[in-house]
Amino acid sequence: MGENQNVRMSRSKRFLIFVVEDDPFYSKLIAQALSIYPDVDIRSFETGRACLDKLFENPNLITLDYRLPDMEGLELLPKIKSRSPETEVIMISEQSKVETAVALLREGAFDYLVKERDLRDRLLRVVDHLRQRMKLEERIEVLHEEVRGKYAFSSSMIGDSPALRKVFSFMEKAASSDINVVVAGETGTGKELVAKAIHYNSLRAKGPFIAVNMAAIPRDLVESELFGHEKGSFTGASERRIGLFESAHGGTLFLDEIGETDLHFQPKLLRALQEREVVRVGGRERIAFDARLIVATNRDLSAEVKEGRFRSDLYYRLIGIPIELPPLRDRGEDVLLLARHFADAYTKAQGHAPVRLSSGAVAALKAYPWPGNIRELKAVVELATVLCGDGIIEPDDLQLGGNDVLARELTEERTLKDYTERIIRHFLDRYEGKVKTVAERLDIHPSTIYRLLQQKEEE
Repeated sequence: MGENQNVRMSRSKRFLIFVVEDDPFYSKLIAQALSIYPDVDIRSFETGRACLDKLFENPNLITLDYRLPDMEGLELLPKIKSRSPETEVIMISEQSKVETAVALLREGAFDYLVKERDLRDRLLRVVDHLRQRMKLEERIEVLHEEVRGKYAFSSSMIGDSPALRKVFSFMEKAASSDINVVVAGETGTGKELVAKAIHYNSLRAKGPFIAVNMAAIPRDLVESELFGHEKGSFTGASERRIGLFESAHGGTLFLDEIGETDLHFQPKLLRALQEREVVRVGGRERIAFDARLIVATNRDLSAEVKEGRFRSDLYYRLIGIPIELPPLRDRGEDVLLLARHFADAYTKAQGHAPVRLSSGAVAALKAYPWPGNIRELKAVVELATVLCGDGIIEPDDLQLGGNDVLARELTEERTLKDYTERIIRHFLDRYEGKVKTVAERLDIHPSTIYRLLQQKEEE
C-alpha cells in the first residue's frame, strides 16, 4: 500500500494524538496533560522521521516540537500537512519570536505555544477548542450526508417512466461536471428539485445552494439582489449588502424563471457570467465569484430570443446541459407511484393510519391531465387522505379540476381557519351531522366542531 493510500485510511473512532518531542520532560508533561481525555490514544516520538513513518495512522492531532534532532518545525510541518491534510498540528517551542510563529501559522499550524510554566493549561485550552471544532465539523458532515441522501436521484424524484429515466441520465451528466444547466418544464414539474439534486450530488455539495426566483424581484432591485450594493448607494441602502453571486461562492446559484429577467439587466448579467466577477451597486471593486449556474424556465427561450424578449448572446452563454422535464400527463404510471408516495408521506407525518386508492380513484388519477403537474397532484392527494373514509380514497375524495371545489381551492388564497371549516363541514355532510363521528374521523375534540358551529351562528 502506497504512502498516500495509507494516509487516506479512515480514522479510528478514538482521538489519536502524536506527541513529537525529544525532551523527555516535556514529552511526559504533554502526554500526561492530554491523557485527561478518556477517548484519546497517545503515541510519542523523538524525531521527525519517526513521526513521518507512522503518519499512515492518520492522527487527529500532532503536538510538534519546533527543534528536533533531525529537522526543524518549518521543514517538518509542510511534510505533515501535505501527506495528511486533515491532521491538525500544534507547534511547541522554547522561542517566542513573532516571526517564527507567523511563519508556522502560514504553513498550516493550528496554534503556536511557547514552553513556559503555564504550557499545560494553555495546551488544554487549545485542544479543547480544537476538539469542539472537530465535533462541529463532524456534525456538519453528517448533515451533508443526510442532505445528499434526501436529494439522491432515486429518492428525490419518484417515477420509472422512460421520460423520467432520460431526465435522470442528463442529471447524472450534469452532476459530474461544472457546466451550466438549463432546466425547462411546465410549472409544477419540479425544476428546483432537479437543481438541488444536481447540486447535492456534485463536487460542490458542501458549498451553498442559493435559489432566487427572477420573476419575484422588482425590476429596480434585481441588480442589488444579485450583485449586492454598498452603503449609501441608493435611498434605503443603510449598510453594505452581499449579493447572491457572492453568497453562492463555492456552490450553486439557481436562477428560477430566467426568462423573466428584465431585458435592460440582461447585458449586466451576461458580463458577470463572462468575466466571473461582479461589481456591487455603488461600488468599484470587481469581486470574483466561483459558482455553478443552474437556470430554470417554463418558457421556450429560443422563441423568446426570436421575439426579441431575450438576448441571444445571453441565451448562448447560459445553454449548457439542457434538461427538459416532462409534464405529469406524459409520465404514465408515475402518476400512481407519486400519488401513493404523497399519501404515505402525509399520513405518516400526521400520525394517521395508511390509506389506499380504490380502483375508481386509480382510474380517475390516470385519466386526469394534471395541468398543475406534480404540485397539483400532491395537493389533491393530501386533501383526499383527509376527506376519505375507512382508509380508502374514492373518486369523490379527489377534488379534480372539473370540480368547482378544487378550482376554488387551487386558485383562491385562504386562511388555515377557512380550510379547517371547509373540511369539517364536508365531513358533517358526509356523516349526516353526527359530530361525534366526525370528531373521531378527524381526530379532533367534539368541542372544536361545536365551537365552529357556534361561531358561525353568531356571525
